[in-house]
Amino acid sequence: MKLSPTKLKIIKLLARGFSDKEISQHLQMSARTVQTHINSIVLGFSARNRTHAVAIYMQANPQTKIL
Repeated sequence: MKLSPTKLKIIKLLARGFSDKEISQHLQMSARTVQTHINSIVLGFSARNRTHAVAIYMQANPQTKIL
């Protein structure tokens, strides 16, 4: 699954341990919008949860820098 620029930012922030609220503040969007994006990522990767989605993404893209 190819991620949009917004979803890519979100998955990198998830990988850094940010909460939904922190991500919403960082990206200046509602927490509900963040949750919708995360759900879309999880479903798109057929992951069990957000942590699994991050693991799948990082395995497929080991060159990605999260900091």
